[in-house]
Amino acid sequence: MVFLNSEGKFNDNSYLIDGMVFRLPGQLSLYVIENKGMRMMIDIGDELAVRKVIKKLRNFGLYPIHKILLTHSHFDHVQGVEKFKKLMNENNIEVLASENAIQNLELPEAMNKYFGYTIDPIKDVTPLKEGDIIDLNGLKLEVFNFFGHTHDSIAIFDKKNRNLFVGDAIIDKLDHQTIMPEFVPPDFNESEYFKTLNKLKDMRDKLDSISLAHFGVWKGEELNDIMDNTKDFHLDVKTSIIKWYNEDPSLNYISLKYHEKFIPESSIHTRENIHGLEFEIQWFIDGLKTMGLIK
Repeated sequence: MVFLNSEGKFNDNSYLIDGMVFRLPGQLSLYVIENKGMRMMIDIGDELAVRKVIKKLRNFGLYPIHKILLTHSHFDHVQGVEKFKKLMNENNIEVLASENAIQNLELPEAMNKYFGYTIDPIKDVTPLKEGDIIDLNGLKLEVFNFFGHTHDSIAIFDKKNRNLFVGDAIIDKLDHQTIMPEFVPPDFNESEYFKTLNKLKDMRDKLDSISLAHFGVWKGEELNDIMDNTKDFHLDVKTSIIKWYNEDPSLNYISLKYHEKFIPESSIHTRENIHGLEFEIQWFIDGLKTMGLIK
């Protein structure tokens, strides 16, 4: 089993940076792809961590950043963009995202209202679609639509290093003992999500690793497990939460049941400190309500 969660270089062209979302370590992976002096960061995190992220980039020799690619338009991946650009005002940073993300990025009011966070409008975003190639001084990176988690999620395939950056599109696996599904509202689409999982399986022979936003780089048996078992895990969690909600709709009850069944050994979400897990379970409940599966 191979799980790479330490900051720094993990293949010939790629680095992992801990985005310290909500000021917590090990929750959000930012990635930097570098080739012949050109650097692209994948996702940006929240505003609170921007100065720390820039300091880390300097320490790793990855400053300045020339491009920022946003895997999707959720607040924890995009909120820091404008602050980051202002603090790096000597560099004209190109921001790239799915063509489907442009409206949410330019007009973030609906997302702000839903998630309860403030994201400033992000203008002049380069739109991407499936099959587009991002050229970093000769390193070719291919764009894939990985819809489902959102209608604007994209993945970036690095053929040279046999690695796929997927953002939140597949699963959240913070460590070996802490795994969370993907059906966060407001625009989760289960049929599109299953198409994305099949698309990932179809890439099996091309991949040695997968880079998750939440969290780290997974290889070997763990990579195969993600490919082969994520759909069943998703369905099991969905069925379980519906059952538990019908037994007792309290957030604490459902969170404790989830912990007991799916992540009993987690050191991140423990029974003694269940509040962080409750935060995520509430999203899942909201998602199931949006899907019309609970009331």
